[in-house]
Amino acid sequence: MIEKAPKFELGSDIILQKGLLNFPRNLNPEVFNKIENEYLYWDSVKYLKYKNAVPEDIWQNVKFKRSLNSKNITIKSAHLKKSIWASYNVNEFLQKKLHYLDFNFGAGLQKEKLLSDIDKQSYLNNALMEESIFSSMIEGATTTRVKAKDMLRKNKKPKNKSEQMILNNYKTIQYISEHQDDNISVEKLYDIHRLVTENTLEVENVGVFRNTNEVHVMNEITGEIVHTPPKFEELDALMQSFCEFFNNNPKEDFIHPIVKASILHFLMGYIHPFVDGNGRTARAIFYWYLLKNGYWLTEYLSISRVIMKTKVQYEKAYLYTEIDDMDVTYFIHYQVKVLMRAFEELKTYVAKKKKEQSKLSKYLKLDGINERQATILQKIEDDNNRFFTVKEIENTFNITNQTARTDIEELVDRKFLKKIAINKKTFNYWKGDKFDKML
Repeated sequence: MIEKAPKFELGSDIILQKGLLNFPRNLNPEVFNKIENEYLYWDSVKYLKYKNAVPEDIWQNVKFKRSLNSKNITIKSAHLKKSIWASYNVNEFLQKKLHYLDFNFGAGLQKEKLLSDIDKQSYLNNALMEESIFSSMIEGATTTRVKAKDMLRKNKKPKNKSEQMILNNYKTIQYISEHQDDNISVEKLYDIHRLVTENTLEVENVGVFRNTNEVHVMNEITGEIVHTPPKFEELDALMQSFCEFFNNNPKEDFIHPIVKASILHFLMGYIHPFVDGNGRTARAIFYWYLLKNGYWLTEYLSISRVIMKTKVQYEKAYLYTEIDDMDVTYFIHYQVKVLMRAFEELKTYVAKKKKEQSKLSKYLKLDGINERQATILQKIEDDNNRFFTVKEIENTFNITNQTARTDIEELVDRKFLKKIAINKKTFNYWKGDKFDKML
C-alpha cells in the first residue's frame, strides 16, 4: 500500500501562518515544476531537496494550489452518500501534453504524413493484434506474441485460457471499431464484457454485474487487499450514471476527451462492476471513448503494450488517486504518458516499415507481382522455415478468401512456392524448390 500523506485541510491557517503561498519564489522553482510536471505524490515529494523548508510544508503548498484549480465529478449511486466523488486538475504542464496529442492524434494531415508510405490496413491489423495480446498479458495471459499472432492470423482455435483471452480481446476491439460512433449503455457494457470473457469465466458471471461483495483487488504476492469496490447493491445506479457520463460532454461543463477517457478508465477499475474482466473492459472503454471523439490514431497504437511495460506505474496511478482524496489527476497523467510513448513507438515502427518497403522493390520489379505477393516472398526469404495458409493471408491483408487464394496459387504456379496438403481441404505453402533460382 501507498504511504498516507500528511493531512491537508482546505483553508487551514497554516497556509497563511507559514507563508506557504510564497514558496515557489523563495525556493528553487525547478523543484516545484518537477512536482507539477510529473504530478508527484507525497511519497516522492518528501524525498526532494528543499532549501529552508520541510517536506510537510511543501506538501501543504502543493495541495493548496492543486485545490484552487481542481474540478469535481460525481457518479451517482442509489444512495447519495455513497456516490463516487472525485476531482481532477489540468495544470499548464498537462495542457501542453494534451495539445501535442490533439495535434498528432486528431489531425487528418498528420495521418497522411505519418502513414502515407505503409500499408495502412496491414499495420492496422497488426496493431489490433498487439493491443489484444498485451491487454490479456496485463491480466495474466501467458503466451508468446509469435504464437498469439499465429493463432489470430491463421484463425486457429485457442488451445488454452490465455489464447482465449487474446482472441476475446481481438473480437472486442473489432466490435468497438465497428461501433465507435455509438453511445454506450448498460446493455452495451454487458456486450463488451461477454466478448471479453467468453469461455474464460463461469457462464453465470458473463455479461452481468457481480451480485456479491466478496470481490476485492489484492496484492497477489502478499494477499493484502488494496481496494474494496462499491457494494453490488449500488452497481445499477452507478453504472447508469457512468453511461450518462460517457455519453454527455456539455459545453458548460466540458472535459477534454483524453482527460475524460482516462477518468472513465479509472472509474471502471474503481467500481469493479464485474466478477472478473474489469481491467480488460476498462481499457476497451478508454479505447472506445477516444475513437468516438475523433482520435483516429488510437486504432494504430498498442496502448496496452506500454501499460504492460509500466505495470507498476499503472497500479500506482490507481492507488495514488484513491489514497489522495480521489484526485484522479494521477491516473490522467499516467494515461497521457502512455499515449505519448505509444505514439513514439508508432513512429519508430513506421520508420522501420518504410525501410522494409524499400526491400520489397526487387520483388515488385518482377512481372505480374503485386504488393501482397511481394510481402509474402520477402517473409519467405527472411525465414526459410516460414509457411503461409490462405486464411493467414486473408486475415493479414484483410482481403477475401478468393483473393488470398489467387495470390498464393499464382506464386505456386510460378514455382516461388510449393503447396503441401495437410488434409483433403487444407494446404500449407512453403518456399519453393526453385525459389532462389527464380529470383
